[in-house]
Amino acid sequence: AIETACPDYWENLKDRRPFPESYPLPPSKPTLPEKPNRNLLPPKPLPSDAEYQPHFQLLDSIIPGRKQHKIEEAETRYKRALEDWKIAVRQYNQEVERYNSEIHRIQADYRASVSSYKERLAVWERERAVFQANQEQQHQKIDAVKAAWYEHETPAVLKYCEMVLSHSEYPDYCPKNFDLDYNRETRTLIVNYSLPRTEDLPSVKSIRYNQSQDKFIETHLSESALNKLYESLTYQIALRSLWELFRADGANALEAIVFNGIVETIDKSTGRSIAPCILSVQVTKEEFQGIDLEQVDPKACFKRLKGVSAARLHTLSPVAPVAQISRDDRRFVESYDVAGSLDDSVNLAAMDWEDFEHLIRELFAKEFSSGGGEVKVTQASRDGGVDAVAFDPDPIRGGKIIIQAKRYTNVVGVSAVRDLYGTVMNEGANKGILVTTSYYGSDAYEFAKGKPLTLLDGGNLLSLLSKHGHRARIDVHEAKKINTNRVDKR
Repeated sequence: AIETACPDYWENLKDRRPFPESYPLPPSKPTLPEKPNRNLLPPKPLPSDAEYQPHFQLLDSIIPGRKQHKIEEAETRYKRALEDWKIAVRQYNQEVERYNSEIHRIQADYRASVSSYKERLAVWERERAVFQANQEQQHQKIDAVKAAWYEHETPAVLKYCEMVLSHSEYPDYCPKNFDLDYNRETRTLIVNYSLPRTEDLPSVKSIRYNQSQDKFIETHLSESALNKLYESLTYQIALRSLWELFRADGANALEAIVFNGIVETIDKSTGRSIAPCILSVQVTKEEFQGIDLEQVDPKACFKRLKGVSAARLHTLSPVAPVAQISRDDRRFVESYDVAGSLDDSVNLAAMDWEDFEHLIRELFAKEFSSGGGEVKVTQASRDGGVDAVAFDPDPIRGGKIIIQAKRYTNVVGVSAVRDLYGTVMNEGANKGILVTTSYYGSDAYEFAKGKPLTLLDGGNLLSLLSKHGHRARIDVHEAKKINTNRVDKR
């Protein structure tokens, strides 16, 4: 049965992280120093103050010089008090100056902190707005692809099925590599799925500790038991993949699925890499609906679904797939050779744009030909946005590769890389390659990090041409003049 609740893969794709930068805190209001208190200053001494007046007695008038001595003592007390007062006033004024200077410094620092805070706040708000806008844009794109999925548009269906299979949890010895194709008219999905090899499976049956030898002793599965385990595992992977895809088909885009199980290994007789299809089955959703996977024998269930497989799967004997991934695309146009006319006089940056695209096709055709791949040029289309498509038949590392050619004379910005990534997603491709006669800005390389994108600049292009025996040159300054003259003549 396939009625089990399914995770919402589209919603899981949406970036709902909070803005990672902390909100900038405003500066604390400064603590001001205490202002000097003028009231603590002593009053200015006056000569008329009683303490500075001489006090005479009867003897002061009788004894010569005694009266004058008291007068001089009083004057001395006054002068000393006046000098002490002046010192206190000077100290107070100095404290006031220091206070005013400190207040000015504190206020200036606070104003600078407030200004810096406002700038940081403005930057934070701008960055948060950009972050949220990017999230919203991403959500809209996902919603658009989701809507296209409900309309059974091929790129969206392939993208969704890729998400479903990518979320499967398997042991490390099971490769999670696959290639997908979808026929919208028949609502049929084709899955080329990589299966493990027999030697990849763990063979340890038990481990026991031998006390006398002070070591652990492993017991391994017999060859027949390991082969039986391998057979059961491969059939289970096939059935599980079918179940996961049908269960997640909320858009009812899958009427039927073809599952081809492929093993990448070495032919022991030739030493060459091979990738035989060892099992293949086509099943409709209606047919699969009535199966209870918890109760079935994997091999018996596979055979009941009229699947084809080798008599003994561990021998990796190939079988003919029920259906194979189609490489036909109505956007493809006939290609023509350009590389043969290249020499040191040809400036790639000034080449006719259509010739340049065919040159890229020819160049990558040579690059992929050793592995049996093929490259086709697409029609100039605002909708497709693809210059060339490569098909690498390698079931593990290969698949569909989008190649875009940009005959630019200026720096290639991040928008071109974003467009390529969008095309890779919409086309359900495994990888994207952007080739230019110019060079890329740092934002372009930053965006490409962690994504299945390769950026080849003018230097890389010349190296690739040289690798395949062709010589050319790139002079962007000359190309700019030539392109300007072309525009002027129109």
